[in-house]
Amino acid sequence: MRHHDGANERQCHDLATLGALLDRRAAEHPDRDALAFPTATISYAELAARADMVARGLLALGVQAGETVGVLLPNCPDSIAVLFGAMKVGAVPVPVSTRFRDYELTEVISHSRMRILFTDTALLHTLTATTQAVLPPRQIVVLGAAESAPDVLSEAGFHAAADRIGSTSVRRRQELVQLHDTAMVLYTSGTSASPKGAMISHEAFGRAAASTVDSRLFLTGQDRVWNALPLFHVGGITFTIACIYAGCCCCHVGLFRPDTALDHLEAQRCTVALPGFETIWLPVLNQPDFVRRDLSALRLVLAVGVPERLRDMARRLPHVVQVSCFGMTESTGFLALNHPSDTFEQRMTTGGHPLPGMQCRVVDPQTGHDVAPGTEGELLLRGPNCFTGYLHDPEFTARCFDNDGWFHTGDVAVMDDDGRVTFVSRLKDMLKVGGENVSAAEVEGFLLRHPAVHIAAVVAAPDDYYVEVPAAYLELKPGAAATEQEIVDFCLGNIATYRVPRYVRFVDEWPMSGTKIKKYMLRERIREELREKGITRAPKLLPTQEIPG
Repeated sequence: MRHHDGANERQCHDLATLGALLDRRAAEHPDRDALAFPTATISYAELAARADMVARGLLALGVQAGETVGVLLPNCPDSIAVLFGAMKVGAVPVPVSTRFRDYELTEVISHSRMRILFTDTALLHTLTATTQAVLPPRQIVVLGAAESAPDVLSEAGFHAAADRIGSTSVRRRQELVQLHDTAMVLYTSGTSASPKGAMISHEAFGRAAASTVDSRLFLTGQDRVWNALPLFHVGGITFTIACIYAGCCCCHVGLFRPDTALDHLEAQRCTVALPGFETIWLPVLNQPDFVRRDLSALRLVLAVGVPERLRDMARRLPHVVQVSCFGMTESTGFLALNHPSDTFEQRMTTGGHPLPGMQCRVVDPQTGHDVAPGTEGELLLRGPNCFTGYLHDPEFTARCFDNDGWFHTGDVAVMDDDGRVTFVSRLKDMLKVGGENVSAAEVEGFLLRHPAVHIAAVVAAPDDYYVEVPAAYLELKPGAAATEQEIVDFCLGNIATYRVPRYVRFVDEWPMSGTKIKKYMLRERIREELREKGITRAPKLLPTQEIPG
């Protein structure tokens, strides 16, 4: 059995439950900036005090250890305070995407058996009568609201409830929280139709933060870390926890806009930037006045994308080390992460080595046997940063873990001779076109070479002859134009014919889950379109010059 782990790397030295971790930092550095948003900056002492208030309020409302607490809030200090306040008393926060609407909200609230939900006046409108019906009466806390309504508790009302509970009660409850307890449930849908609530323990969050800080990013209390990911996303949350572990300041952009995000990066004199995705970082780099900005304090950027784009982005900031990574919700964010000392090409083309303690294997999905280095296969992982299972779904959890404790990710990856991991695609993104395996990610990578294409997503369309054929959904760059035939012409002769998209559709908006495109919805969209039109066989591929006039 061939696998790689980082067990010989430096291990974490400050492991604690997350509530205790925040208390420790507040005691050590009470006046140091903990969070800096464009509209507010708060110290570690202030963050800990807000978290304590939330903890007291939850106790006053009778929330028990293990009960779930929804967090439907914008990117703001209160979002972090609610997460930590709930965890202090053993409750389990469930961050909820602010992009969700009625169906998705109802699904998550119902499935998680949410005991209470925090939101604010701006987001309250997303909670319809249908959504509120699945919550217990008066268990919606609306921050920013001065007065309570029949079905909600105002911020003032929550504060009044918290004032009835002393800090001793919080300490007693907090002492019962164990490292192996579930700290948070993060819903992940990826490309599947059924969202799953990944249960992540205090230990997993703590070890993930420690290994990220101590063995890769080397953060100190003097760092200021620019965070652009939503605080309902595993990346946004784990980046913030890593900052608290390091005792430094997390400079979150708030509502992401490229221009104001760049302002924040410069004004805060950030030393590390964590955009996470090229779709976030490129718009910042492309701001008209980017070259005139003073980013001399910046030393490290973490971004994920196709190698061509990563190289281009790295060259835009030659004084900065840019690293990449590979991770998922189930690995508590990072699974693998480049070391700053890796070569430029290693940092542009691989996700790096697994974090300390995490083990990875790449296997043949049919036989389960390990494949040779450089060969594609399914990625398996295990280790202390791994999630413990899916909430209220023991059957599916059991199917995802084998008898040796390996989690079968459903991701296609490659591991090189030195153990560096590179993500290729999802297993279900592998199309079977007339018996030939086609990687959607590879076709997407080629389509991105077209000068007009900004984002590409390739899915399987049903076909009577080939069983499946590629269908491409494309978002064009601002001001760019292209036709379906132009895209086909671009592919013909440059990639194998069976990889050429038989259907090309242009979109302005994507069905999203956090930062991932919901490909299952695109598959359903093309399937329904073809069914309505009575199309059962893909059109023959012809270059423009061969199309009858």
